[in-house]
Amino acid sequence: MAKPVPFKTRQGAERLGEHLRTWRKLQNLTAAQVAERAGVNRDTLGRLERGETTVGLSVFLNVARALGVLDAVVSAVDPYETPVGRARADQVLPQRVRP
Repeated sequence: MAKPVPFKTRQGAERLGEHLRTWRKLQNLTAAQVAERAGVNRDTLGRLERGETTVGLSVFLNVARALGVLDAVVSAVDPYETPVGRARADQVLPQRVRP
């Protein structure tokens, strides 16, 4: 039996899905167009936009790429893009691990 998905995880997935759907609509793209560009089927795109947590990471990344927001997604989780991340890296990571 699968473990239940924590509330915060479900909430985050739903927000990501909403954001991707908004990006799609802002660009006047249909679900079919984005699905084709991302190499996924429309049902899978719909599941992602609804925030279903069973959709794979590669689907999310391919859709973000198709919408032109992949670089922003990657930057959003880059620890070196935040003062706290940079400070912690100086304290925690050995010199050879830093970029």
